[in-house]
Amino acid sequence: MTLFKSRKDLLYLAIFALVIFAMPLWLKPFGAGYPDLMQRFAIFGVFAIGFNILFGMTGYLSFGHAAFLGAGSYAAVWSFKLLSLNPVPALLFATLVGGVFAALVGVVSLRRSGIYFSILTLAFAQMSYSLAYSVLMPITHGDSGLQLASSDPRVLDRLFGADGTLPNLFGFSMHGMYGFYFCALILIGCFYFSMRLDRSPFGMALRALKSNQTRMSYTGFNTKPYARTAFIISGMYAGLAGGMLAVTDPLAGAERMQWTASGEVVLMTILGGAGTLLGPLIGAVIIKYFENIFSAFHPGRLYETFSFLPEGVQNFFVTIISPFVGEGWHLTLGIMFMLIVIFLPGGIMEGGKRIASALRNRRASGRHLQSRQFEPAE
Repeated sequence: MTLFKSRKDLLYLAIFALVIFAMPLWLKPFGAGYPDLMQRFAIFGVFAIGFNILFGMTGYLSFGHAAFLGAGSYAAVWSFKLLSLNPVPALLFATLVGGVFAALVGVVSLRRSGIYFSILTLAFAQMSYSLAYSVLMPITHGDSGLQLASSDPRVLDRLFGADGTLPNLFGFSMHGMYGFYFCALILIGCFYFSMRLDRSPFGMALRALKSNQTRMSYTGFNTKPYARTAFIISGMYAGLAGGMLAVTDPLAGAERMQWTASGEVVLMTILGGAGTLLGPLIGAVIIKYFENIFSAFHPGRLYETFSFLPEGVQNFFVTIISPFVGEGWHLTLGIMFMLIVIFLPGGIMEGGKRIASALRNRRASGRHLQSRQFEPAE
């Protein structure tokens, strides 16, 4: 089996990797070219791409995916505490735990579809959130969160004489640009796997399942193993994203399992374009940009931005804009989401396709008119 179905796929991945690695350059004019935020773009991009495998390909809408994100974070921190501060075993452990947890949840949740499936996943996520705060306190450390300590065993580090107090890859810190490029490599790998899955017969089966599961069942096609596999793969992506969060910030708390985190990944996927390869990542970048950049525009900063204007005009602009930035950034995001759902049900990717189609049609009509001008007169 070849690594790429066609040269077009190879070119697609190469361009994607170039854009991701060049993030520090093209995000700088937008005020988002610093490592911590770019790491979050990559991490939640992985989370959204994995969620899209379930929702975008099969049509199963999960409201409880944050449970796997939180489980992956706890697994990664425990790996740091027990084994090593090297992020590789931590991420492998987080991915495995996310997949196993998804398999267990899927046994019950996938017995139903539609809104019943969504409610079941939400119930499991909220139970996980409550258990992390109460019954599982010896494992999760409750509301104080699971953190690293100097007394941790770290068996592998002690065995090989490795030192350090924070996650590092053979001495390279997971903070700053090293951390960003580490997360970027994982994002590119996850995108590649998602692309291959989308182009495969398995991906075609998932899309057929989304189109009409009942009709597939009537033809004798057993849809349950496909839905279960997609759910487990999606859970593994979520666990990996949770592990990446722990790598960049070695702390795991129950708040990562809250229903709001599950709702956030749904918004990311729909905003960018469910069922598309790039859409979920674009949605993740937009929401995290709003959360970290728009939320920082307090009235004082707005006055500085419009300082070149006369005082009366400056006050007018600040009064109009201030409800939509700072603490009101959710209002801007809500309006954007509402407009996308009403006018572009396929998300931002649909808007891009419409613009590309309009440009192609205009170019084609221009060539047609030009050719008619040079037709010989009869």
